[in-house]
Amino acid sequence: MRKFFWIAAVILVVAALAYWRLFSPQGAPTVTVYVSHDQVFSEPILKDFEKDTGIRVRAVYDTEETKSAGAMNRLIAEKNNPQADVYWANEPIRAEVLRQQRIAAPYLSPNAVGVPKTFRDPQGYWTGFAARARVLIVHQDENPKPTSIFSYADPRWRGRTVIANPLFGTTTDQIAALFVLLGDERARAFMQSLHDNAVKLSPSNGDSADLVARSQFAFSLVDSDDVVNRMNRHEPVTMVYPDQGAEEIGCFIVPNAAVLIAGSPHQDAGKKLIDYLLSKETERKLAFSDAAQIPLHPGVATPPGLQPIDKIKAMQVDYAAIAAKLQAIQSFLKSWGRS
Repeated sequence: MRKFFWIAAVILVVAALAYWRLFSPQGAPTVTVYVSHDQVFSEPILKDFEKDTGIRVRAVYDTEETKSAGAMNRLIAEKNNPQADVYWANEPIRAEVLRQQRIAAPYLSPNAVGVPKTFRDPQGYWTGFAARARVLIVHQDENPKPTSIFSYADPRWRGRTVIANPLFGTTTDQIAALFVLLGDERARAFMQSLHDNAVKLSPSNGDSADLVARSQFAFSLVDSDDVVNRMNRHEPVTMVYPDQGAEEIGCFIVPNAAVLIAGSPHQDAGKKLIDYLLSKETERKLAFSDAAQIPLHPGVATPPGLQPIDKIKAMQVDYAAIAAKLQAIQSFLKSWGRS
């Protein structure tokens, strides 16, 4: 019996040593990433990174309820004692907020080469990858179809259109972009035209897309993946890239953004994770998943139903200016939503 206990004790010690070597910070490099991109799509990428590099990933995911702001607010709260090494933002506006608050650190990844300059900070405080386009989801029975976001003001569609609440998500980003692009007076007039034309509000882009697919509304402004997923399910909708004419403003593009956190515990591992996120292979995986993201690198295949980024007339915007404007118009958006 005593011999059995000695053997068991040796086995336990060996197992503990193996566990310590495998899982302790000294035994394997570690990186902590806060993630706003949907966990169902981001987690497989991070698992592949672990497998390919041997670097352990501790991921903290935003929830649907926090609408992408939870991770950003946590990073702001931890500014003087950073816990995360990388922020995977699902849009660049909050990445810009972190730059402006000196929470982001500059890093010019070699894999940023080829990403259009519009979609990255020139000093490397954030770099975009794998984008969504803000498009119109239109019921297939509509003829003619709308071609512009300003179609919301057309009396032809009075009471027959829906938009996600502009206090949240990519709708907020796009309204802020319009304020930057058009100026406050014209942008406020556009928002008033939504009220005048009896545009309905929904809780989210996904809800808007479902309402159009069920023939309850003619069209809505949503993210491109909302449309692709419903087209793949053979629902009666089509996608329109808005404002593509020579004199029109273009389509608002919302890339993911990779951010290195200033003063983080694992800077080298953080840079390796950013390199991985910015790779063409990661863009390809996100493009052909249900996330249906648009690659920003040239030469990366695009799935059926999506236009390559170089075939889309993109809205020419300054994401830094949008980040500042987003803060400035919050009170207006709150009062607009109540009126």
